[in-house]
Amino acid sequence: MPQQAWTRKQERQYEHIKQQTEQHGSSTERAEEIAARTVNKDRAQEGHARQRSGTATEDISPERRGGLRSGNRTGPGGRTKQQLYEDARKAGVRGRSNMTKAELEDALGSRSDESSR
Repeated sequence: MPQQAWTRKQERQYEHIKQQTEQHGSSTERAEEIAARTVNKDRAQEGHARQRSGTATEDISPERRGGLRSGNRTGPGGRTKQQLYEDARKAGVRGRSNMTKAELEDALGSRSDESSR
């Protein structure tokens, strides 16, 4: 059964994802697979695909998932001092500009302990 052709926008999206994936060190074959799966999942979520899996229609979009993943990179040492500083600023911690990373962690830790009571 022939597949429905992609739109120009989907072709551009495929090429962009493929290039980005290759730049991040994946092989051409792997990049093509990731790009095609992403475009096809978007098509299924938009209702353009004839067949679609439950996960393709019920799951969050690939773009949203990527955005969520990129914000969760805390590394082996936990959050960076800059991330802690921003959290402290949002929480209204006084004296944060003079604090070390450990002091910021302590200040934010005690704030989260107080709010959970």
